[in-house]
Amino acid sequence: MEQTLLTAKELACRIKYSANYINSTLRDSVFIEGKHYIRPFNGRKILYVWEEIESDLYQSAARNIYYIPLAGRRVCRG
Repeated sequence: MEQTLLTAKELACRIKYSANYINSTLRDSVFIEGKHYIRPFNGRKILYVWEEIESDLYQSAARNIYYIPLAGRRVCRG
């Protein structure tokens, strides 16, 4: 299976977040090393695995289909 590897800038174009936000906030909190991104040859460069990120995007969207957001960060489970 061939995987699409993207830089943070390329990923930012696809998911509409800034590259800085991806690297500073999403990496290591939402994205997991070895699953969502790799460091080839143990270097400093980070490459993101598009298929894993895309899969998780759709799973989280499907999980939240029955939630109605309310004021004060509350949620109605309908």
